[in-house]
Parts: sequence; structure tokens; C-alpha cells
Amino acid sequence: MVSSPEGVGRIGLGLAAAGRPAYINLGHDVDQSPGLGVEQLRRRCHELLDRAWDLGVRTVDAARSYGLAERFLGSWLAAHAGRREQLLVSSKWGYRYVGGWRVDAEVHERKDHALAAFREQWPMTVAELGGEPDQYLVHSVTPDSPALADAGLLAALQRLADGGVRVGLSTSGPRQAEVVRRALDLPSSPFRVVQSTWNVLETSAGPALAEASDAGWRVMVKEALANGRLTDRGDATGLLDAAAAAGVTPDALALRAVLEQPWATIVLSGASTPAQLASNLGALEVGADAVARLDIVAESPGEYWRHRSTLAWN
Repeated sequence: MVSSPEGVGRIGLGLAAAGRPAYINLGHDVDQSPGLGVEQLRRRCHELLDRAWDLGVRTVDAARSYGLAERFLGSWLAAHAGRREQLLVSSKWGYRYVGGWRVDAEVHERKDHALAAFREQWPMTVAELGGEPDQYLVHSVTPDSPALADAGLLAALQRLADGGVRVGLSTSGPRQAEVVRRALDLPSSPFRVVQSTWNVLETSAGPALAEASDAGWRVMVKEALANGRLTDRGDATGLLDAAAAAGVTPDALALRAVLEQPWATIVLSGASTPAQLASNLGALEVGADAVARLDIVAESPGEYWRHRSTLAWN
């Protein structure tokens, strides 16, 4: 198993939009036609993983709640001997996918951070992936989650860490910084990796993530494109203008802005298609001067997350 991001590349692939028929990215219904069956979506996910491999992406992130993303990743790994050892495989527990493979499901996922949920979901993850992930994170911890105060759960996570799996947490919502700092302050904390939302519209977690990096944690960034708002489908005028002036795509410029943060170890692309992934990887060719000319004002955390809550599953 990969134990360090060194040589892995700083852009990884997140499978949030690739393992289930619905997600909240703008235009997801265009990228992925409604009505796709499990086998069709598996083939599409494998094509995306093939393209990621060919482009040099060596980090893949899944979750129990990403539909069948873990299963799709596991079957892809099984079909390509020798690749697993070159990958950093990350997954998350704490949500269940309950969408029933329907785009119009009333509820797509349910949160449960109890010890019993961890005990149930860990063996499921191992079975679906065909082996242990390199990292296992509590999914979307918020200040009201019991994950940072449950002694039994923390002890179980420490045992997992002692066995060689890097344990961490992901964060969500307007109080991400508070959650990161609470996790950092835990005595004998099992956590050594954090995955948080940071993009040019939502920068509030930045200082706390820098503190995590200084403490030796691996820092992963998700939703770097704000669920499509920071692409040519969005209305971030400053980004669109700066990208046009620099002759690059808006998504590449937005991702470059995240890569410029010294504390960001790995930045996840949430691409749904091979073409989107290739466009995202264009961030590696964007100059820092283009980021310096980027004229966009971050929203308040409350405003950003209120807007995100209005995005439709499609």
C-alpha cells in the first residue's frame, strides 16, 4: 500500500459523481444520462479510472455512500494487476447510500457516525475494494457529530491506525475550521489526514488546514470546483474573465488556485467524464501569475453553504 503522497501527484480523482446515478454537480444530468443501469455506470467509471491512470493520477477517493464506487474501484483494481501498489486508495465511512439507484430519490444518503456504523461499514469497504484502503476517513464530520467525543469509536479508529491504515476525517459545512481544530486538539488523536472543502469561493477552512499540515497531517481538498460553480457552467464572472485572459479553462484555473496553497497535499478532481478530468489536469500547466490576477471575492461560509444546500440532485 502507498504510505506517502510523494511521487503520487497532487491531483487525485474523487468518485462522488461516478458511483451512483445522481449527484449535485451542475450539469451532471448532461454528463451522465438518466436511467443508466449498474453495468453501464460500472463501465463508465472504469473508463474514467483508465483515463486517470493514463494521465498519471495516482490517488483515488471513494466512500460507502458513493453508490457502488468502492465496488467499481475494486473490480477495476482486480482487472489491472500491479496497479494497486502504485495507488493511494482512500475511502470514507459514516454515510449510507439509500438512493435506490434513482435520480429522483427523496433521500440519497443518511449519516451515522456511531461505533456500530463503523464496525458495520469497515468490512464492507474491505470486501468491495478487494483489500484494505490506505486511508479511511469519517465522512463529513460537523460540530454536532459524535465522532470526536465517542471514546469507544476513537479507540476503534486508533486500533485501525495501529494496523497501518491512515485514519482521518472529512469536513463539511460552515464550521469546518472548528472541526479541524477540535480534531487536532484531541489527546492521543487517531487522525492523521483531513479532507475538507476549499475553493476560491469558500476559503474559511484555510488557516485550520495549514495548522493540520504543520502538525504533519495529510491535507486533501475536495469540492475545489464548488460542485461545478467554478467551471464554464457556473457564473463566477471573475474566474471566467481571468481564465479567458490567460487562455485556460475556468476549471483548470480554479484548481490551480487550490494547488497554490502550500498546505494542500492532494487536490481532488470530481470529474464525471474523461474529458473533464483531462481539462482539470490542465491546472498543472497554469502559471501562478494567472492565479495572482484572479479577481474573485470569497463568499461568507454561511452564504456558500446555503447556496450549496439548494443544488439539486440530477
